[in-house]
Order: sequence, then structure tokens, then C-alpha cells
Amino acid sequence: MKNPSDTGRDWRFATAPHRLPLVGHALSLARRPLEFLAGLPALGDLVELRLGSKPTYLPCHPELVQQVLVNARVYDTGGPVKEKARPILGNGLITSDWADHRRQRRMVQPAFHTARIATYAEVMEKECAAHAETWRAGRPVDVGDAMQALTARVTARALFSTEMAPHSVAEIQRSLPVMVRGAFRRAVDPTGVLAKLPLAANREFDAALARLHTLIDGIVGDYRRSGEDRGDLLSALLAARDEEDGGAMTDQEVHDQVMTLLLAGVETTASALTWAWHLLAAHPEAEARLHAEVDEVLSGRIPTYADIPKLAHTQRIFTETLRLYPPAWMFTRTTTEPTELGGHRLPVGADVLISPYVIHRIPELFPRPEVFDPDRWLPERAQDVARGSYLPFGGGSRKCIGDVFGMTEATLALATLASRWRLRPVPGATVSPRAEMSLTAGPLPMVPRPR
Repeated sequence: MKNPSDTGRDWRFATAPHRLPLVGHALSLARRPLEFLAGLPALGDLVELRLGSKPTYLPCHPELVQQVLVNARVYDTGGPVKEKARPILGNGLITSDWADHRRQRRMVQPAFHTARIATYAEVMEKECAAHAETWRAGRPVDVGDAMQALTARVTARALFSTEMAPHSVAEIQRSLPVMVRGAFRRAVDPTGVLAKLPLAANREFDAALARLHTLIDGIVGDYRRSGEDRGDLLSALLAARDEEDGGAMTDQEVHDQVMTLLLAGVETTASALTWAWHLLAAHPEAEARLHAEVDEVLSGRIPTYADIPKLAHTQRIFTETLRLYPPAWMFTRTTTEPTELGGHRLPVGADVLISPYVIHRIPELFPRPEVFDPDRWLPERAQDVARGSYLPFGGGSRKCIGDVFGMTEATLALATLASRWRLRPVPGATVSPRAEMSLTAGPLPMVPRPR
């Protein structure tokens, strides 16, 4: 069925097959989400599926995706995942509605200005160098756990300065993975019953969340009392003023932003770095070029923020990793008023799924989409990438505020570790994507070999 859009273009509208009574396509999405969603673009530019009895829409063309992302007032953040995240994250950048988000974005943005990123990079440099010292030749490491530990330390110290007490960093490293697992369990439970059962996992989650809340409240209170700008993210949040009314954030607003930045800043970068090491081990030519680049640029020293522009192949490796395995593999929007998308009328309250994983693997947008090809991001080739077809950080006014922070951290981590080590898979280990809170590789045992 073709429907003319208000741009004069014909869009293909389709309905997903194999709908079940009562649950619709919810079982397919829960059991094999990546395979199920990746098969839908072949059906149409906009595909309707049912989660329970509710119609939900998946735009499969970058123009339609952009239409959703740039119109944040009509397509506001929403859906069951957001509602279940709010009790955990509060009313931060990820969960806030359109009006609150506009104000928050204005106030948080200065914390991610270029001068601040350069300061955070000093923390990244030290933590990456320290992490490189922890590996032992021939002794297997779980790369997923290792990258989670590294990004937790980087994020905690960027948020709370390099003077943060070691026990506080350790608490964040201990509690965050528990919180992420628990948040995912709640997000995928349509009934909300599991979170109320007296299970050990629920008690562990509640305890971890309480510890993080207490830790953050204590740190925010300490910063308020000192009034000192320590050059970190929290200092920037406390100093922020709304350019429209001059107001500052309350302690609760600061708390919610810190929780949001911790969750977003640790899990996503760790997942992508884990995939990068897996891909490099499977593609020796790309790995050899990475080693050649870091050897030439660094000559044996630790990389710094100033080196990043010269680490072009290193950056392309991570950019291509984000295409193949975007941590934010799916997110949702909800219509706040009746609207039209792809020539199809959407009622108020309709849920729209955006899946970077799906868009990144459409052959018409990325030739040979399953192939790991960092050179597709060479300037002369990258200019052919259609607008709106590369979405690892989302887009529009809700684009990830920490995109430059994450790219800086990942580039320094890859360069630092690759200058010392090459990672080899443990024989017999298998890897398959896990579509959880982020797109993880699960356990990934690898053996460090000195270079």
C-alpha cells in the first residue's frame, strides 16, 4: 500500500506478519529482537507492529527517522521503557518530557564544551594507562568486565574529579552493573509484577540503587558546601544557570543528571569498546593498521587529547563498531498529538520505535552492511552516507549530550591499550549480540599478548 506524504513522496506502509492474539509481536521482540526488527525494512518504509493490542510503528527509512527525531515536541520521549526508567533515573535528560528537556539541555550543555572535554581527557589518559598495567601476558580477561571497569572509573572521576575517594569509585563500579541489569529486567516486564516479587535479584537491585542514591547525595552536598569549581562535570552542573530565567538546578535535579550520566556514560561506551576488540581480533588487517598508526603517532608514549586528530584510523574503527553494534540499539518516542508519518496517520499516544541497529544494516544505505569496514568512514566515502542513516547517538535535540566525551574516551582507550597489547579470543569462546539495556557481547574472554 502506498501513501503520499506531504512532501509529495510515495512511502511504503506495511504491517508486520505473524501477529499473535493478545500479545501481538511482543514475543518475537522479546525472544529475538534483532532478527525480528532487521527483517522489517524489506516490508516497507514504515512498518506497524503490535505490542500487546497497541499499534507501534517502526520507521525504516532515514528521512522518516529524521522526521521523528527533529520534531521532539510532537514525538516526545515515551513508551513503557521510559516510564519504568523514571523511578531509577528520576527526571534527567533521558526521561524528561519535551519542556523539561529543553531547559535541562541548556543547563547541562556547558559541562560538555570543548574546554571541559580537554580537562576530562586528562582523567581518561591516566585511567587508560593505569588499566593497561593491570593485564598480564597470557592470562585471560573478560573484556566486557574490563571495559566496564575502565569506563566506570573514567566516568566517575570525570563527574567527581580526580580527588574522589577510591572507595566511592569502587562503590560505583560495584553498584552500576547491578543497577543496569535490574533496570533492564524491569523494562522488559510488561506486567510490572517481577519487580515486586521477593527475589534475591530484586533485593540486590534495591540495595545497589539505595547505595548509589546515598553516595550521590553525599557528594552533591559536599560540593554545595565547598562552592569550589573542581573542573569536573558535577562542578559544571552546580554552576549552570538557565539563560532564560537565570535559575540554577536544585539538588534533586543535579542528582538525577548524575544518575543519568553514570548510566549512559558507563554501559554504552563499555559495550562498544568490547565489540571493537572482538572485531579487531577477527580482522587482522584493520588491527595491523591500528598498531601501525599508534606506533607512528605515539612512539611508545601514552596518547593525549592533542593526539586524537592524528588517530584517524583509530577513530574510524570505533565509528564502524558503533554502526555494526550501536549500544543504544533501540529507543522509543510517543506522539503528543495526532500527526502523519510516511503518509500514515498516527493518533496521539502512538509509540514509535527507532532502531539504529536496523537502519545501520540496510544495504541501500550501507553497502555490504554486515562487513566491518572502517574505511567506509574515510572522508571521501563518508560524504555519501545519507543524512539520518547513522544514529549511534540518536539525533535531533535529544542527541546524546556526551557523544564527543564518548568518542574521546574510546579513541584514547583503543590507542592506549593497542600500543601495549593485542587481544586474542580464547579458543572455543562464542560471541553473539545481546539486546539488553545496551547491545552487549556478553562474556568475552580474550588473552592479552604483548606487542
